[in-house]
Formats: sequence, C-alpha cells, structure tokens
Amino acid sequence: MSRETIVLGAGMVGVCIAYHLAKRGRSVVLVDRKAPGRETSFGNAGLIQREAVRPHPFPRDLPSLWRLIPNRSIDIRYRLRGMLAASGPLLQFWRHSAPSNYARIVPEYASLIMHCTDEHAKMIDAAGAQDLIKKNGWFEGFRTRQVLDEQLAIAHEMRERFGVEFETLDQTALRAQEPFVSNALAGAIHWTNAWSVIDPGALVQAYAKAFEALGGRIEQAEAKSFSQTGASWNLATSKGNLEAEELVVAMGPWSAKWLQQLDYRLPLFPMRGYHMHYATQGEAKLNHWLMDFETGYLLTPMRAGIRLTTGAEMDILDAPPHSGQLEDAEAVARKLFPLGERLDEAPWKGARPCMPDMKPVIGPAPNHSGLWLAFGHGHQGFTLGPTTGRLLGEMMDGEEPLVDMQPFRADRFR
Repeated sequence: MSRETIVLGAGMVGVCIAYHLAKRGRSVVLVDRKAPGRETSFGNAGLIQREAVRPHPFPRDLPSLWRLIPNRSIDIRYRLRGMLAASGPLLQFWRHSAPSNYARIVPEYASLIMHCTDEHAKMIDAAGAQDLIKKNGWFEGFRTRQVLDEQLAIAHEMRERFGVEFETLDQTALRAQEPFVSNALAGAIHWTNAWSVIDPGALVQAYAKAFEALGGRIEQAEAKSFSQTGASWNLATSKGNLEAEELVVAMGPWSAKWLQQLDYRLPLFPMRGYHMHYATQGEAKLNHWLMDFETGYLLTPMRAGIRLTTGAEMDILDAPPHSGQLEDAEAVARKLFPLGERLDEAPWKGARPCMPDMKPVIGPAPNHSGLWLAFGHGHQGFTLGPTTGRLLGEMMDGEEPLVDMQPFRADRFR
C-alpha cells in the first residue's frame, strides 16, 4: 500500500516535491488556496539560473550601505515596519554575510544550483514542456567597464569551481545581439548554460499536470490548521479535513508562520518584488533576458510581453503594494530599451522566502515525525524546485541524497 502524503503549497517547489513523491509510488495530495504556480512562481523573471552559484549577501561595505540609506535605489527598497519586523533575521543575515562565513556558504549553496538544469530537463521532458524553454542563456549588462571587469573576475572563478559557463560581450557584440538596446551598456556577461522560460506560471502548471498523470491529486482549498494525532497528520481546509502519514510544508514565505502552530521559530523573512508587462515600440525586439546590473532590474521577453521585474522590497509580507520602485525602474528601462504601453491593469506583487544564511530549509522537522520542510529558497525557488523535489524524495525514502544535506537542515538555527 502506498504511503499517504500531503504537500502543502503549490508553487514550483511544492509541485516538484509532489511530482517526485508520486513518481516514487506515494499517494500524494497537493494543497493550495490557488491553482499551481499562481503565487511567487508566477511572477518571477523566468530564469533557471545555472550560473547563480553565489547567493545574494547582505551588503557590508560602507559605500553600498551609504547608497541604500536614502531609500531611492531601484535594486532594493525598504519600509521601516518591514525592517523592524525582520530585525532579528536581518542581523543574522548581516553576520552570515561576513567574508569568512560567506566563503563557507557558497559551495554549500552551489551544490544545489549545479544540478538545476539537469533536474529541470527531466521534468520538462515528463511534462512535454519543451516549447516553454529557451536554452540560449541570458545577458547581465553593465554600464561601466570597471564593474564588468570586477564581475568577470568572479565569473572566471565560478567557472573553475562550479562549472559555470559564460562569454564576454563588449558593447559592439552586445548591440549585434540586441540591436534595440541603447549604448548605455558598456558590455555584458552572457551566461550560456542558464535557461529561460517564456511563461513561468505555465511551466509550473505543466509540471502539475505531469504530477496528476502519475495519479496525484490537487486540492484547491484554503488550509486552516494542521496537527499530529498518533502516526497521522491532519490538515483542516476550507473544503474539509485531509489525513496522511506524512506532511510536507512548502509554503514559501508563509511557511514560518504556519509552523508556529507547532512551536517552531524559524527566521524566515520576505523579500517582495513587482513586475509589469509592456508592449514594444515599432519593430523593436528583445532577444534575450537582460539585466541592468548596476541599476537592479531585469527585462524579459515573455509570452505576455516584455516583463520588467524589479529588485527587492523589504516590507511585511501582506503590506499593500508600493508603486515607486517599479515606476523608477520603468523610467530607467525606457532609456535602455523602447518599451511601449503597459499591458497589465496593475503591477503584480509577490514575495521571496529568505533565510538569514541564504540557504533553504530542506529536510525533516526536528521535533515531529512525518513532518518535512522545504522552503526558504530566496530568489531561486523557481530554479531549485526540481532539485528540491528529488532530494526530499530521496530523504523521505531513506536513500542517500544527491548532495550533502547537512547544510540545509532545519535545526541549524537553534
């Protein structure tokens, strides 16, 4: 008889976990208040970032901190209430970003990223989703040669250590690839073994259909509470109660609040972000995903139009949206590329689930049998969903995981 398992959360991470568990012969129900891929996974930049072997640290140098104080930067904005609410995790984040700590974290984090395209490839094939994927990499553009050279030095190191692949584009080469981009960029790094997705929500939905084809069940309902009774987990939802031997919490930025029901206090904090879609002017075309590195936004040619994705906003999870960051990014982006009219009625807003040591939580809950955790992927939940699904499946079945999972255990914050 197959083991009954509930997966709570139908973003990229939760869907991939559900798929891998169903593939292993489990009886799995995937629960979320929305359809698969309609929250954070819907609104990201649509990149499977094989090059992202270095997580984003907290800035510690004085010039960077001084730049952020006026709160007018496009790459990051903050609200006082958000800073106060996350003051403890942010202090830990600052400590973990110290050079010695960060040097230890990078190879641990990279151990996950290095498998991202291989694991996505398997699920893309299973879902028949090849038409959503582009394998021509993406461009990280730089406004000054000095910053480009600094980032190239890091890229060369990452190539040697972690197999990152890239090419260097000077301004002429960049304009040849992207003739409608202005001369504001001095050059770019072309990350060649990363992939892009023309409709991120559709990819999650395709993976969800592959899960259903394995016999999995999707329950769209509002989760109310959960509890353990003997050897069973009980989940109360707006459509009734569910019971299973095992429960997986993969609720992204909502995970920590939910786990407080069981007296877990994990230092998860949200980093919010926005996007908007645009038409293009005349015959203008964007051929690659393009980041304006020093400014801090990304332009991506998607099914719905050119998506402009902002940097991070530090605020409480459910605070109302703020338009300033997107508007400022749009004003700069229009000088870089001929964006046309806005295509969405209102900007999309989502939140990335972040941990202070920049690594996700993946593994068993320390104090409850049959409870498994998978969240805190920061900016890379979309990239790391299939890898997380494979790893959690291996752990739940008592197999040797693909990578060392000690750095991702939940009790590391005690």
